[in-house]
Amino acid sequence: MSEIQDYNSKLSDPNSRRFETFSYLPEMSDADVRKQVQYIVDQGWNPAIEHTEPENAFDHYWYMWKLPMFGETDVDAILKEAEACHKAHPEHHVRLIGYDNYRQTQGTAMVIYRGPIDA
Repeated sequence: MSEIQDYNSKLSDPNSRRFETFSYLPEMSDADVRKQVQYIVDQGWNPAIEHTEPENAFDHYWYMWKLPMFGETDVDAILKEAEACHKAHPEHHVRLIGYDNYRQTQGTAMVIYRGPIDA
């Protein structure tokens, strides 16, 4: 069996903190984010955007950016809303969510814009 890698995340080191599965991978390019949005649409999930201050990312609810985009299938429209949220709150983390109607839960969630992290 291969050795499992340990990620040394610490509260005292904000740069070591992870937010969700994708944060353990290399940073996604714009094309990668587009593919993830397309995946959300292909699954029939409802996209939504949330944001929060970096210092509140772990122990507070995130703020909803508008309402979930029920039935939205235009990838460009979804990306445009995410960018608008980021421009309105450049100091915040911005998270993209795909809500699964059938299971009534989040099908996926990923931070697509990171605010500056203060130590």
